[in-house]
Formats: sequence, C-alpha cells, structure tokens
Amino acid sequence: MLPLPVFQHHSPSSLAEAVSLMAELGDRARLIAGGTDLLPNMKHGIVEPEHLVSLRAVTELNGVQHDDAHIVIGAMTRLVDIAKHPAVLEHAPALAEATGQVGGPHHRRMGTLGGNLCLDTRCVYINQTYFWREALGFCLKKDGTVCHVVKSGKKCVAAASNDSAPALMVLGAEIDLLSPRGKRTLSANDFYTTDGIYNQSRKLDEIVTHIRIPILADRVSAFEKLRRRGAIDYPLLNCAIRIDYKGPQIDEFDMVVSALAARPKRVKAAARLAIGKKPSDALTKQLAEVAFKNCKPLTNLDNDADWRRDMIRVLVRKALERARPPVASQAT
Repeated sequence: MLPLPVFQHHSPSSLAEAVSLMAELGDRARLIAGGTDLLPNMKHGIVEPEHLVSLRAVTELNGVQHDDAHIVIGAMTRLVDIAKHPAVLEHAPALAEATGQVGGPHHRRMGTLGGNLCLDTRCVYINQTYFWREALGFCLKKDGTVCHVVKSGKKCVAAASNDSAPALMVLGAEIDLLSPRGKRTLSANDFYTTDGIYNQSRKLDEIVTHIRIPILADRVSAFEKLRRRGAIDYPLLNCAIRIDYKGPQIDEFDMVVSALAARPKRVKAAARLAIGKKPSDALTKQLAEVAFKNCKPLTNLDNDADWRRDMIRVLVRKALERARPPVASQAT
C-alpha cells in the first residue's frame, strides 16, 4: 500500500475563509473536495502539495436549488445526491446519468460535482507509481520531456476523464468561481483547454462555487459511457447529447465526446446535420458515423484505440435512441 506524503490539512468553515487560505498559501496548496482522485495522485507523487484546503465544512457550497429558469448546484453537492435529484432527472437527465456512473457507490458518496468537474486528466503513462514512471523516464506531464503517446509531441495529451464534463457542456451550464481577485463565471465549454498538464481555465486558487444549468421546455439529453467494468472504472469513452425540439423537429443539437484528449470534443458537424430534421433511424446512423469520423482516440488509455473508436458509433446510437421528442412535441 502506498502511503500519503506529509501535508498540512486545513478545514475552513466558510467560503470567505477558504478564499483567504488559498490567497495566503498560494501554489503550495490544493483544494480538496471528496478526495477520490487527488489523494491517490498524491500517493503516486503526481501532485505534491504542502497544504490541502478542504471544502467539506463549507455548507454554503452544498445543495440543489431550482426555479422555472435554472437548476443551481453547489460545488460540494455529492454525486449520489445529484444523480437522484428530481429536478436534475427531469430537466438535465444527461447530468443525472453521468453523475450516476462515476466510479462506484462509495466514490459517488464521497465525490462532488465540483471535484468531478475539476478532475485531473489521466494517461496510462502518468497514472502509475513513481517507480514505474522513473523507469520509463517520466513524461511531459510530470518530471519528463517526452510524450509517450505522441512521440514528437510538444503538448501533453492526457485524457479528460470526468463524466460530468460532456454532460455540462451540452446542457449549456455556467460555472461560478471565486478567488482572492473576486468572482467570475465561465461557460462549461470555456472551462477546459487542450493542455493535458492542466486542462482547466480555472486558476489554482479559484474555487468553483456553483454550477447553473438552464431549464428549457422540449429539451432532452442523454449520456453514455464505455468502461471495462460496469462500475469503478474511469471512462474509456463517454458521450453526451442534447436536443431542443420545436414540435417534432430538431431545433438545436449538441454532441460532446470525451476521454479522447485533454479537452472534451464538441462534434460540430453533427449539429449541422441534425438541425431541422426529424429523428429517425437513418439520422441516428448518420450522426453516429459523423461522430466516428470526427473523433479519434489516442493510445493514452490502456485499451485498444481502434476498438475505442469503433465504439463511438455504439455510444452515440444508444444516446440518440433515448433522446426522442417529448410526448407533447410529438403530438403537435
């Protein structure tokens, strides 16, 4: 069993206290929510903070609120509570499905939406013990100068592996952040970058406080995930789609596929194909083929990349089959 390195733990009881601590400790500190990813990474020497600032006691970051326009989710709300919340199930089913498939039951009881949103990227060449990585000569993401996935690559291509990310992107979510410099809001689409070393636009001292999801009538969404086992494992692929209907026709369409590279990939060609059409088996097949052509998994995860690519068609078809127009729209 790998031991945790020595660090100092802080447990602020308010958001203001947490912000103050992050301002004081600077880059020596990391925020910790559920800890289901950060603590194993610390054991492996992938991250080496001197201080951990826990948000567990910051009650103002907990809970799900909603009105006619938005669902507002506190960043420290547990994944298990989001997955079964009536408002999320009704208005944002892709997020309910995504949070309900993170890890295993114990991960979802510990893990939070903010923590999953900010999950570190993963790669078969980094998520190993220090001894293993040292024997390989390390890599771009930590301590080395070579990418073992793209041999001539100058940018880390470790994969975004958070199931909530594609769901929040297609749902048009906005993310509120707070730091010593004040408040700001990013769209979920703008939250991620293409740099696998740190793929977030969030600064290290910024705290995700709330996630806001718009509620629209005649909107449906769905999420699918590929993994070796039915629980525990990180995704080998995941996919979220969202359709806004106008009567029986598709008025707006969005598809995001992830666990490919550092940033979840929006399949823009799928929207151009789908908008203005009615759902059909033929359209489903066409959209699955568009996703296949536009998404190319790398060898950054420990399964065959060609097989993962073939499975893109399967995931997209399964998601689309569950995203038919609401009954009221079908009748118009």
